[in-house]
Amino acid sequence: MLIPHPLLGPRDAQEFTYLGDARLLDRPAPDAGEAAFCDYVFLRENPAGIHRELWYHEHGDRSWLVVTRNTVTHEILGAELAADVAIRRRDSSA
Repeated sequence: MLIPHPLLGPRDAQEFTYLGDARLLDRPAPDAGEAAFCDYVFLRENPAGIHRELWYHEHGDRSWLVVTRNTVTHEILGAELAADVAIRRRDSSA
């Protein structure tokens, strides 16, 4: 499986470590309370179909990517730097 790294071009998935749902970028505020952190850490979906995921380029430039992937076919639909996604989320919620 090739991941289209936005800076380095197509890279083999073996260079990356999978972390999970890209919603992990939406960490609760420190004062959100124990229940919010419990949900953040332990409650994860396991969708069939198109899903956004966090991948770490461990054997490369050590960047974090948000990869859009079909979990049924494993087709990679796109990838972007997680820092760019986090900035857009922060700006849109302000």
